[in-house]
Amino acid sequence: MSVEHVVVVGSGIAGAAAAFALARRGVGVSVIDSNSTGRATSAGAGIIQPWATNAAGPYYDLYALGAGYYPTLLDRLALVESTPVDFQRNGSLVVSADGGELDDVEKRVRGRAESAPLVGELSRLDNSAARELFPPLGGEYSALLIPGGARVDGRSLREGLLSAAGSLGARILGGTATLDADGRVHCDGVRVSADATVVAAGCWTNALLEPLGVRLPVAPQRGQIVHLGLAGVDTSPWPSVIPQTSHYLVAFDDSRVVVGATREADGGFDARVTAAGQQEVLANALAVAPGLAGATVLETRVGLRPLADSPQIGRLPGVPGLFVSTGFGAGGLTMGPVSGELIADLIMEDDPQMDVGAFAPEAQPTNGAAI
Repeated sequence: MSVEHVVVVGSGIAGAAAAFALARRGVGVSVIDSNSTGRATSAGAGIIQPWATNAAGPYYDLYALGAGYYPTLLDRLALVESTPVDFQRNGSLVVSADGGELDDVEKRVRGRAESAPLVGELSRLDNSAARELFPPLGGEYSALLIPGGARVDGRSLREGLLSAAGSLGARILGGTATLDADGRVHCDGVRVSADATVVAAGCWTNALLEPLGVRLPVAPQRGQIVHLGLAGVDTSPWPSVIPQTSHYLVAFDDSRVVVGATREADGGFDARVTAAGQQEVLANALAVAPGLAGATVLETRVGLRPLADSPQIGRLPGVPGLFVSTGFGAGGLTMGPVSGELIADLIMEDDPQMDVGAFAPEAQPTNGAAI
């Protein structure tokens, strides 16, 4: 189909990346930004290191593709007027008190390094060497250093993508987006005409799709993440720290270490900081890095991740010109940017960088509608 204008609903990483990818191809773009409380992008820690994960199959392939896409993305942003993106490749320490556990991780990462040159030269570190890189680390941990591990500030990435898209002619519309029963987009009740629509509304996707009588297997997962300050300490070269749990520690340049995160599937759309969440995050962080006990608690951010069994990327069945990009869970800052490219490829009928058939939207009827 001929595509001259696309509406992108949602301005988190998935939506901002789609807007930039389309604008870069010369397509007119309107982004509708509802600025919903609890947007996942605003709270993500931003670890870009997929190679140590237990995940396999198409999910891992997309995860790795996302990490490998960052150098290209940053080069493309540098070619247009955009705000700076806070991205650093400081390495990643996978830590454990169990040497056998690290053996398993090292074997897995070495096997993947053949097709992922960004991994770099792996190193096994004893506790003393690991603490030279991340001083607060507990004394019982040894580590696997993955030099290619990186981190990105999600807020700066979002602003960089949106400003770059804007410099290429995209419009950012503040307001509340709705779809009608025919899949047409409205912003605060005013129709926004387009040849195609990208729904990148995160965990709010199903509310948007309700008039169509379908829903996707996407639900909110609350993530609470604590920012700690270490006054006078240069944290800028510190690597991220990944224990063999769902928690992590990520250092940024301004004497700040981000620790988290909870994975709460029963919190709905409640974006509050809770006492239990704070306790869980701090207890896990101090168990791994007791040297952070004297840090200042600067703030706690809460994000509602769009959680699904698998990312949802592609054309929504039965609705011409409607595409979705969501369901990345905790991997949104790694997968989101490249998903924008994949969606743009599908809309423009270009050959995508990978076959996204495994991520085809799993739409289910809510009122007997045909799919």
